[in-house]
Amino acid sequence: MSGVRVLVGTRKGAFIVTSTGKRKNWKVSGPHFGGWEIYHVNGSPADPDRLFASQSSGWFGQVIQRSDDGGKTWEPAGNEFAYEGEVGDHLWYDGKPRPWEFKRIWHFEPSPDDPDTVYAGAEDAAIFRSTDGAKTWQELPGLRTHESGPRWQPGAGGMCLHTIILDPVNKDRMFVAISAAGVFRTDDAGTSWQPINQGLRSEGIPDPNADVGHCVHRIALHPSRPDVLFMQKHWDVMRSDNAGESWREISGDLPTDFGFPIAVHAHEPETIYVVPIKSDSEHYVPEGKLRVYRSRTGGDEWEPLTTGLPQANCYHNVLRDAMAVDSLDPCGIYFGTSGGQVYGSADGGDTWAPIVRDLPAVLSVEVQALP
Repeated sequence: MSGVRVLVGTRKGAFIVTSTGKRKNWKVSGPHFGGWEIYHVNGSPADPDRLFASQSSGWFGQVIQRSDDGGKTWEPAGNEFAYEGEVGDHLWYDGKPRPWEFKRIWHFEPSPDDPDTVYAGAEDAAIFRSTDGAKTWQELPGLRTHESGPRWQPGAGGMCLHTIILDPVNKDRMFVAISAAGVFRTDDAGTSWQPINQGLRSEGIPDPNADVGHCVHRIALHPSRPDVLFMQKHWDVMRSDNAGESWREISGDLPTDFGFPIAVHAHEPETIYVVPIKSDSEHYVPEGKLRVYRSRTGGDEWEPLTTGLPQANCYHNVLRDAMAVDSLDPCGIYFGTSGGQVYGSADGGDTWAPIVRDLPAVLSVEVQALP
């Protein structure tokens, strides 16, 4: 029977949680890299044994780790990130010359076809690609040197490139999201990029048609419809039906339209999930109730999913990279909290149970299908 591997990055290490396809009993491995911040752990769809982890520390900086045996053993990968061109030759958002600074890797996006190809999103915002299994990295410089760069701003978490989506149909197309610049798309495999933020509205930006400067928290799509994008923004849940050329709000009857993650059901392209939190200053769920909201209509109409989740005295947050879905049928949904719980649902969100509890604060959750 096929199974699943849930990859969890936390403030104090990585954890690997596995189960059979029934998804009832879970085995926990970890902490791997105990004491280190693990911003993201992700696995290759082309090779279930290949994993990548972003390990960082204020003392020792950034280290990329790779496993070729499903996380049983790890070894440092390439940590030289080659950037292109001069890095201090233009002005940033505050009008001052500022060199580009590499701080950490926020997100890995492995190729669906080649286990040696993986993309990495960095802070300060830049995108890198490796074609040798993370041994060496080269920047796709057209993004960082885009003419809009001087107007990019760091979000509260930094100027991070936190989301990378590879179009499953058009191999030359990618989408990235940057806090706080917005969403960008390339149609030529990363040589050139264009901002795709029309229809977004952001408090503090006086121009209602501003093409950059928006704090996008997460974007997602279903592989069967790569032109349909869903977005959780710094206020507002949004949808695009034309590959990001324009956006419309779909927050509908949510209790609050502020949150971080957004995910799409594996088999139902119009079913999406978000976790609203109270506000941009109060990063916890409203009313002390942990509720995932599901829309089966692609937005506007939302239902709270509460069975198995704490509905009193819960003040957790769920971060942008901390929700994922598996490809089994019925579809499994997973998310991790700032309180260290990872919840899973094996029935599309109807019921929930913790698959592991009392971890350090969860930064990321990814899921791999196992043969």
